[in-house]
Amino acid sequence: MLAISRRCMWALTLSTSIAYGFGAYGENLVYPSQEALGKALFSDVNLSAGRTQACATCHDAKNGFADPRDNGFAYPVSRAVSLGDDGKSIGDRNAPSAGYARYSPSFHQREDGIYVGGQFWDGREADLEGQAGGPPLNPLEMGMASKMDVMIRLQENPDYVAAFTRHFGDAVFKDPDSAYEAMTRSIAAFERTDEFAPFDSRYDRYLKGEVQFTDQEELGRTLFFSSQFTNCNLCHQLQKIPGAAEETFTNYEYHNTGTPVNAPVRIANGGGIDAADLGLLANPAVSDPAQAGKFKVPTLRNVAVTGPYMHNGIFADLRTVVLFYNKFNSTADAAQINPETGHPWGRTEFKNTVSTKELTTGPALDDVRIDALVAFMKTLTDARYEHLLK
Repeated sequence: MLAISRRCMWALTLSTSIAYGFGAYGENLVYPSQEALGKALFSDVNLSAGRTQACATCHDAKNGFADPRDNGFAYPVSRAVSLGDDGKSIGDRNAPSAGYARYSPSFHQREDGIYVGGQFWDGREADLEGQAGGPPLNPLEMGMASKMDVMIRLQENPDYVAAFTRHFGDAVFKDPDSAYEAMTRSIAAFERTDEFAPFDSRYDRYLKGEVQFTDQEELGRTLFFSSQFTNCNLCHQLQKIPGAAEETFTNYEYHNTGTPVNAPVRIANGGGIDAADLGLLANPAVSDPAQAGKFKVPTLRNVAVTGPYMHNGIFADLRTVVLFYNKFNSTADAAQINPETGHPWGRTEFKNTVSTKELTTGPALDDVRIDALVAFMKTLTDARYEHLLK
């Protein structure tokens, strides 16, 4: 009887293992690591209400982990903000690239009072796990009704069940919170891989002596890291030494750069042009009114291929962004005109919190130096995306 019982128990274990993708001895998982599982989850449209959208939809690996889609609205709304799973919803903010996001520190306030780090434009999630948990339940994005609904979708896939059980324990599907947390941890593990941060741009290869810059690119590099000639590195340099390896080109601080309201987006999404995006002040951990209208400084890695730009996608072209910043230091009439519209740049929402000190550092730039800065920023493009520069 004991022998039969053991044999039956082994047979039951074997059949269960095969059903869940383990193999006879718990091997040969389809997703043998949390990173592999996260990669599958990152691209799984079944985790959205209408089964049309995944993390990868707005963070496309072929397009700098940004959203290359036309959302169906007329220009200039067409690519400024992302379209939701329901095929009609859009928000106020441009989808930032997920590339190099792993380097953002957890959201915190430094001793000098400056807020730093976190995920999303307002840092409302401290880390990648928190960020991964946002879009599936956001009605304007993937639109799932609850964590329970997400767990049910996960359990539709037997390979997921096997991998979740192996990586997170037998009790992972006993409650929605555990399953949802395991999902976010897996996606975050994938986002921490080198696929998101290869550091193999022409700039990185230049630092290694593998390529030479053109004269224009070299001028742009010099200007970028010089506080005497530009203000770029005040916000877009993390390492203490200019030109250090693995520079992420952001200090992860929050600033109000005076970005104009994207009125067409507000009209299209029904928010109204008088509505205001509070930026950092929308973060539940922040209550200081002086933080209104501030947004996290984005990385400049792959910036040349991940437009449109600013937190609301107001500018289509990278050169326009440089011209916009230059208007703070230039007294020329032409500098006060947005070349994309032919009109003045437009109003900002919280003029009292604009980072005037940083924006007015350095002299006005002529066209030669503006073009050089753009040329340098193009060198920050990962090797896999260099074809997009054309």
